[in-house]
Amino acid sequence: MVAKYRIKKDDQVMVIAGKDKGKTGRVLRVDRNNGRVLVEGVNIARKAMRKRRQEDRGGIMDIEMPIHISNVMLVTKGGDRTRVGVNVEKGVRTRVARKGGEAI
Repeated sequence: MVAKYRIKKDDQVMVIAGKDKGKTGRVLRVDRNNGRVLVEGVNIARKAMRKRRQEDRGGIMDIEMPIHISNVMLVTKGGDRTRVGVNVEKGVRTRVARKGGEAI
């Protein structure tokens, strides 16, 4: 079953739990099937990568790993973290910040 989440690609989010608590970053990818998000600069892991082509570099690389969507919270333009609400007017869904009520 695919769940419906209110955080989308290119949203600015803050990590609210885990080893990277307090860090902010942009959402690069949302995995709806597993309930995970990939956030830029968060949950960095070191991984041994094989050289695929002649010009590639192999070795140990730092890559971002996905974290659970419940561990991130949307950040407004003012820098406040907020939950996301949905307003439906004339059949059009718009996401709004619960703090302040501004459209996202």
